[in-house]
Amino acid sequence: MKKLYSICIIALIVCSGCSLFKSEQEVESVDVLLQEGNDAFNKGKFTDALNSFQQLKDWYPFSKHVIQAELKIADAHYHLEQYEDAIFAYEEFTELHPSNEAIPYVFYQLGRCYFDRIDTIDRDQTNARKALDTFMQLQKQHPDSTYAEKATDHINRCLKNLAGNEFYIARFYYKSGHYKAALDRFKAVVTQYPDVGIHQEALKYIVKCQASLEKQSRP
Repeated sequence: MKKLYSICIIALIVCSGCSLFKSEQEVESVDVLLQEGNDAFNKGKFTDALNSFQQLKDWYPFSKHVIQAELKIADAHYHLEQYEDAIFAYEEFTELHPSNEAIPYVFYQLGRCYFDRIDTIDRDQTNARKALDTFMQLQKQHPDSTYAEKATDHINRCLKNLAGNEFYIARFYYKSGHYKAALDRFKAVVTQYPDVGIHQEALKYIVKCQASLEKQSRP
């Protein structure tokens, strides 16, 4: 009986020792992955960084470093121009950590994912609208953030692009003789985008459209 008791004690000690060793190894592995990820990220090796941070997140989901890994994963996708993956990662971060101090930065980066894909004024402006909405939300929710201030220039660019697109369509209607449709578009430029540099030009076309409509209505 004493022999069996001794064996159990020894086994317990060995298991405890293994558990402690395993714990130390895990902590070291987390640190290694974190260091490897940061080193690769700082060197612009974003694919390698992405792999390291993803492993950290997958293997050690309860580590204190997971939040940093989640943010770096989003940033790595952004720098790799994998914008849809970056958007998903940034949005997931805001849902999981709504009160984190990095949230203003996350909103800014989320806006950049749309902003960086804004097309010319003769193309679809969905990205410009989404970028504008995101930057406006940033300024509304975090007005004192440095990122809210940085977003101002981007907002102006978005407005200029949207106004340019509206003006482009209005001119197309005007040139094709659809004066009523053109008039509505030019008025939208004036009312919705009054400070982007084409306000006066839109007013001139409004007068032209009204004159053309008046001429058409004459018997």
